[in-house]
Amino acid sequence: MFRRRKMNAEETNKDELVENGGPTKIPINDKRRFNEQGELIRDDEKPSEPVKSAREIELENKLKAETERREAAEAKLIGVQAKFEEAKAGLERETSEMRTRLSKSLEDRARQAQYTFLTTLLPVLDNLNLAINASEQDPSLEHLRDGVIGTARSFEKALMSVGVESVPGIGAKFDPELHEAVDMKPVEPEQDGIITAEYSKGYRLGDRLLRPSRVQVGKAIAMSVGE
Repeated sequence: MFRRRKMNAEETNKDELVENGGPTKIPINDKRRFNEQGELIRDDEKPSEPVKSAREIELENKLKAETERREAAEAKLIGVQAKFEEAKAGLERETSEMRTRLSKSLEDRARQAQYTFLTTLLPVLDNLNLAINASEQDPSLEHLRDGVIGTARSFEKALMSVGVESVPGIGAKFDPELHEAVDMKPVEPEQDGIITAEYSKGYRLGDRLLRPSRVQVGKAIAMSVGE
């Protein structure tokens, strides 16, 4: 006795299509693809790409051009930044080298100035020693006085050799920037404000005051009415 073979789902769907005249039912495990009209899409057939409008193409071209322009600007900026960093490093290096050379030059000049000043002071020391020796041989005040005067002159020359100048003293007009008034002396009107005595000499180096002169200043006598 023959048994009837059990039909699979696809054959059942086909039979129902023939018998019922209705649409074909696609099995669940069927991997074929169909379009909206129910037509089978073959594997070698690719869906057509949508057609772009002229406006879309224009915008895409503008976007591409703008992107290229921005990338070129960024590349140029990177190049400029690299050149700037290189120039900055070179300038810092030159500045450091110049600062080093200037510092060394100033140190050399300072040492040379010290050397020159000390060599000018040596004769002063020599004169002091001569004055001491002379006073031992001849204790008279006249020889001692001459020795002290000679030493003072030598010291003043040493100061002048390094640019030190004495502040004007007796007979000069009182200047509060250069002089320090210790006391006053009654004088005639034409001598008012004139230095009449100097207690200690002042000195300056260029425009810089080392110390002011301590002086006595003349003060005009007030004339009473009727004199």
